[in-house]
Amino acid sequence: MSVLTYDPAVAAEALSATDARLAGLIQRVGPVRFGADRMRGDTFEVLLRAIVYQQLSGKAAGTIHRRVLALFGDNRASAAGLERLDDEQLRGAGLSANKLRAARDLAAHCLDGRLPGIRRLRRLDDETVIDRLTSVRGIGRWTAEMLLIFRLGRPDVWPVDDLGVRKGYAVIRGCEMPSPAVLADAGTVWAPWRSVAAWYCWRAAESPELASG
Repeated sequence: MSVLTYDPAVAAEALSATDARLAGLIQRVGPVRFGADRMRGDTFEVLLRAIVYQQLSGKAAGTIHRRVLALFGDNRASAAGLERLDDEQLRGAGLSANKLRAARDLAAHCLDGRLPGIRRLRRLDDETVIDRLTSVRGIGRWTAEMLLIFRLGRPDVWPVDDLGVRKGYAVIRGCEMPSPAVLADAGTVWAPWRSVAAWYCWRAAESPELASG
């Protein structure tokens, strides 16, 4: 689970002091609660789940993910364990050809050291983590940013491609939904606490009435 590298209460207080509109939302929503169930485990486990869940509904993806994990028996999912599974087993669990190739590439990156475990990732800066993760087939910047926020507990990640963050920002500001480029510039005012700002944007997207008071 995530071990935050900062105090979210301090972050929320700082954001409230710099932005009156956001301050109202923060007061109505309450403290940040980073649920990290989907980010449990080491790098391989987190990214394998991300690969399985891509472009599927939560229910269908969860079923396939459980079938894949069952192939590892009583052991945790691991790169070495995946190497011992044949393609037929993984396809039988529900992995598409593209996801099978992505899972194989993920295992290869973990086994040869190109992709470090969570403990080593903690020593790297945000952009280096993103570079390492996105070198794996099927892993994009958004997935890497979610790992930074929810698994590594980084304070200043601003996922401008996230639809929920874009919608939430528009709700808070009472404006049109910004493009990623516009949002990147607009979010600078919330540095160095943009992970927390993103969390409140998600809440605003889910419950717009909270942003208007």
